[in-house]
Amino acid sequence: MADQPLQGSVALVTGASRGIGAAIAAELVKQGAHVVAVARDRDKLTKLQSDLGKACTAAACDLGSPAQMSALRAQVETTFGRLDVLVGNAAIMGRRTFLAELDEQDWRDVIGTNVEANWRLIKNFDHLLRAAPHGRAVFMTSGAGSRARMAAGRGAYAISKTALDALIRSYASEVDETQMRVMLCNPGPIRTSLRAQAAPGEDPMILQTPADVAPKVVAMCLPKWNENGRLYDFPQDRLMDFQAPV
Repeated sequence: MADQPLQGSVALVTGASRGIGAAIAAELVKQGAHVVAVARDRDKLTKLQSDLGKACTAAACDLGSPAQMSALRAQVETTFGRLDVLVGNAAIMGRRTFLAELDEQDWRDVIGTNVEANWRLIKNFDHLLRAAPHGRAVFMTSGAGSRARMAAGRGAYAISKTALDALIRSYASEVDETQMRVMLCNPGPIRTSLRAQAAPGEDPMILQTPADVAPKVVAMCLPKWNENGRLYDFPQDRLMDFQAPV
């Protein structure tokens, strides 16, 4: 259908139980996709599935577990036999403190969720995305990882987003000669629980909402999207290129 460009496609969204992920899932359904909504919170996923109806499949999964990720891949392969869109949205802030004060578990939790889990998504779903007529992948990053001068006391979060940027740009270069397109998106300050952790005391009512950014993310998931390996910055509403140091 002309008004549903993703009709018949299958999309997988991580961190889909709330916030930006839930809004992206809803927008993908609006555009005609069947969404596999992934998160650890089974109850919240069940609520999302109830809200979105038959166009949503809830898939509780700990992205930090290689075994659970493999099981998720098997579920998608068996149930749908295809994957057209992947949105890597799941992320955690972690403890905000100086690097020397981070303990081993703090570090592993943030790097595991924000970087390693996205690598596992690539490892498990690349073959399906490449086989799709118009495979699209969008990964949610943060301006915290691309500052010229890093903010102090951000713990592992900013480091994880810098690593994520390099991971996804590397992936984009690998698919550059295919029909696939891979993008990064910086949503900026959005009214979410993650933002509340990052900026305690900030008035959330001055911020834009997940529903505001979701259509911009989904636009990068459409078959007509042609850009690859770039960053879409929502606060500036423009595409940006990474620059080499000078």
